Amino acid sequence: MRLFVGLGNPGAKYAGNRHNIGFMAVDRIAADYGFAPWRAKFQGQMAEGRLGSEKVLLLKPETFMNRSGQSVGEAMRFYKLTPGDITVFHDELDLAPGKCRVKQGGGHAGHNGLRSIHEHIGEAYGRVRLGIGHPGHKDRVAGYVLSDFAKADQVWLDDLLRGLSDGAPALAAGDTGRFLNAVALRVAPPRSSKTEPVAKPETPPIPERKADSRSPLQKLADRFR
Repeated sequence: MRLFVGLGNPGAKYAGNRHNIGFMAVDRIAADYGFAPWRAKFQGQMAEGRLGSEKVLLLKPETFMNRSGQSVGEAMRFYKLTPGDITVFHDELDLAPGKCRVKQGGGHAGHNGLRSIHEHIGEAYGRVRLGIGHPGHKDRVAGYVLSDFAKADQVWLDDLLRGLSDGAPALAAGDTGRFLNAVALRVAPPRSSKTEPVAKPETPPIPERKADSRSPLQKLADRFR
């Protein structure tokens, strides 16, 4: 059994925020793979389903970002999981918009949601880092992550969420390479190596010469006319 956790803040006020991209990711997976309806559990919303041959639980903590670990810790203990069974989808300031990276264990890099999870279950869980870009100065970070994605972001955001969903069965099976490839095929599809032949301009036909039926004497006489 695997536990996929999407990080965000509950309520309509935050639904479109950059900080809520983790919620968006698990919502897309639940919808695309016909998971059971979301229900309140472990101080959050949980949905159950299957990805390939793996049973997967999706969790959206409703404790607000800074206390996400409370919800994740409860779910982990109830189902007798280990941190290695858990993958957290979260926003990442240090990645360009639309980029996706997978990481197992390590620090929280100042992310308050990850910091809380560290406190409750340790650092050995997996993460799917979803790039949202950086506002340019640390003083602008709070306002940036708590603002909605711009209209111009919607195309790459939709491609990224589709890719995450496409690759979810591979991620559940532990095949991170195949997962990242599925994301890349959506976000940066390969260009065709075949090029359409360029039409060449038509060359006007050379007019056909008529046979000269004059006698040699006539040809000579015509030259002196």
